[in-house]
Amino acid sequence: MITLNHYLMVSGLLFALGMAGIVMRRNLLVILMALEMNLNAANLALIAFSKYNQRVDGQVLVFFVIAIAAAEVAVGLAIIVALYRRRQTVNVAELNSMRL
Repeated sequence: MITLNHYLMVSGLLFALGMAGIVMRRNLLVILMALEMNLNAANLALIAFSKYNQRVDGQVLVFFVIAIAAAEVAVGLAIIVALYRRRQTVNVAELNSMRL
């Protein structure tokens, strides 16, 4: 039987992997994917708590988080494409100033 603890352990593992990806990687695309992994970990925890409490509030909130994540990806990819066109790189170490 899968319990709340199992869901929370998977969610914590996903969040830890996402944080490791954000901290360790230098490619903007990989950092954006790691950030999405963090949002999915939060979604999994919300759904697990919602199921445990027999309420749908958490599940409804997950739909809003998914919508915001989709908008964040669209804006993030547009910024990455603009940076690549301007600087010819997506490496974070080379993008250390906002000046053009």
